[in-house]
Amino acid sequence: MRFFRRGLTGLSILALTLGLLGFSVLLLRGAFAERAAQSARAPRIQERVFAVNAQRLVAGELTPVLTAYGEIKSLRTLEIRPAVGGMITQMSANFVDGGSFSQGDLMLKIDDADAQAAFERAEADVMDAEAEVRDALRALELARDEQVNAQEQADLRQRAFVRQQDLRKRGVGTDTAVETAELAASTAKAAVLTRRQALAQAEARVDSSATRRARAAIALSDAKRSLSETEVRARFDGVIAEVNAVEGRLVNSNERLAELVDPNQLEVAFRVSTQAYSQLLDAEGNLKTAEVRAVLDDFGVDLSSTGTLSREGAANSSGQTGRALFARLQEARGLKPGDFVTVLLEEAPMQNVLRLPATGLAADSTVLKINDDNRLELVSVELLRRQGDDVIIFAPELDGALVVSKRTPLLGAGISVKPVVAGAAAEPEAPAMIELSQERRDRLVSAIKASQRMPEDVKKRILARLSEDQVPAKMVERIESRMGG
Repeated sequence: MRFFRRGLTGLSILALTLGLLGFSVLLLRGAFAERAAQSARAPRIQERVFAVNAQRLVAGELTPVLTAYGEIKSLRTLEIRPAVGGMITQMSANFVDGGSFSQGDLMLKIDDADAQAAFERAEADVMDAEAEVRDALRALELARDEQVNAQEQADLRQRAFVRQQDLRKRGVGTDTAVETAELAASTAKAAVLTRRQALAQAEARVDSSATRRARAAIALSDAKRSLSETEVRARFDGVIAEVNAVEGRLVNSNERLAELVDPNQLEVAFRVSTQAYSQLLDAEGNLKTAEVRAVLDDFGVDLSSTGTLSREGAANSSGQTGRALFARLQEARGLKPGDFVTVLLEEAPMQNVLRLPATGLAADSTVLKINDDNRLELVSVELLRRQGDDVIIFAPELDGALVVSKRTPLLGAGISVKPVVAGAAAEPEAPAMIELSQERRDRLVSAIKASQRMPEDVKKRILARLSEDQVPAKMVERIESRMGG
């Protein structure tokens, strides 16, 4: 019996093993058959469509605006430096930063005691020189009269000498009388020479006194100028800045005390690239007269002024590129020297050009055009100007065409796209509405009221919608999917 029981157990295990092996073979066979069926079925390939930002181009007239950055400067700036040194004895109340002066107003005064004394001494010297001139003129007049008198005496002695000679020839006169007359005539001639010498000395004295008077006048003018230089006056209407003086301070000659700035004559100095500079030249190579607008943007508050391009820099400093330009401003209200401003310079208008975002233009000056089949075409264009985030191009064939405004590496010629036109976004579609039967409506309302996880405010909103005649279809589908119906 034991042998028979063991034999049946072995046969049972053998049968179970064979059954498991057979079942395994069936599973493997089914798996291989399914895999072969899947590998034999060709997958369905669907073309990918890209959504792209697009813009429709319209040709027209555009005025390029060159943007640069510059600094406001004053055309008239004067450093306040006293010509003489000394103590500041008087100072205007407006001699502070931001104080305004009119032409000729007294700004400050240096101690003028020494200058006043020198001026008075010079005046006295002038008076002495003028007195010397008058005395020399009187002496000259007397010397001329004495010379005339001496000449008359000499003529009289000469006639007496001639008469004695005649008397001696007739035997009436004597040799002694002739000699006496001749000696007297010679003495008179010597007196004439003496008077001529005195007259020459008097004339020299007149010249010397005139020279002395001129020198005294020069000294008086110098003393007067030195006295006037103790007063510092405004040479033009302006505002002072960088004040470095107080009343009672000792200052040196030519020391910088402040700066007088004319706020009504301002200009803006800015630098542009060589390419932009070439666009501002006329056919003869001269700088065009272009309109300029300087804008100071400070947290939304814009201070602006218009002006005219006036001149260009003579040379470039070491390490600088481009060209330095200057524009004179008109009525620059609110702008001050030293302000950093944005300069907008309008060029000549351009005809039949297109404006496109810079992101739509490739480095090789090509754009992607969207044809009627919503496929991309590569079109070459001519780049004319860059305007901030946009570019101005010339491409007559793109007038009215739809082009990609923002290119990505995934886009290329022949790709199918779905254009999203800027400024013409499609309005959202209205949700589909359906009418509910009373039985279906009651079932939905019961499901909403029985829900334990839904907030009360959401329940009220959904129940209000379900009470309407038209109910959104998506909302009904969502509720029924959760109900399992």
